[in-house]
Amino acid sequence: MDKTGQYYQRDRLIHPPAYTPGYKTSVLRSPRLALLSVEQSLSDITGPVFGADEIGLLDNDLLRNYAKTGEPIGERMIVHGRVLDQDARPLAGVLVEFWQANASGKYRHVNDTYKAAIDPNFGGCGRALTDANGFYTFRSIKPGPYPWRNRLNDWRPAHIHFSIFGHGFSQRLITQMYFEGDPLIRHCPMLNGIPDDGARQRLIAPLDLNASIPLDSLAYRFDIVLRGRRGTYFENGQ
Repeated sequence: MDKTGQYYQRDRLIHPPAYTPGYKTSVLRSPRLALLSVEQSLSDITGPVFGADEIGLLDNDLLRNYAKTGEPIGERMIVHGRVLDQDARPLAGVLVEFWQANASGKYRHVNDTYKAAIDPNFGGCGRALTDANGFYTFRSIKPGPYPWRNRLNDWRPAHIHFSIFGHGFSQRLITQMYFEGDPLIRHCPMLNGIPDDGARQRLIAPLDLNASIPLDSLAYRFDIVLRGRRGTYFENGQ
């Protein structure tokens, strides 16, 4: 926060523009009028607050939290990282929610019409609370790419959606994490709507062999910064 107790103003010039014609849905959902500047209220900078009793034992284990007849199919992985504020201080007790497609690129959602198969043992969503040092972790299956009706042959890179509630509503963040080395990244109009290359790179999680489990799971590290010049970037149009 600044000296007045307010969160630093978000620099929208370095976030992806809401209107990005290469990403077709942004054309209709981007604002047509100038944004309003609203003073932060007490509730904006003091809530929400989450407790450990609100998280289930398997909420951060996507390998097991929907399994019925066995474990899900696909590349086992661990995703971990830290959640920090704009002054690089760790944020404890932050709710981190995540959801994703399965290894075939299929979401467990009624509106997903991709012909890939549903995995009966994979739900594709979970949540975790950060610890005293701002760390979170979860286990999952690496999601597959999938086609989407943006242009004739557009494919989304493998990605995981994140929703983060900081210590105030002004820190709210919705974004996506991508994977190091994915060749589809350079073709993605959603990710490439971010004009700054350094900002795009902050959405790409590097492989972390030090956190991998031998003969079990690879690991990727995804650190999240809420607001500030080093902030993790919003999804396009947010």
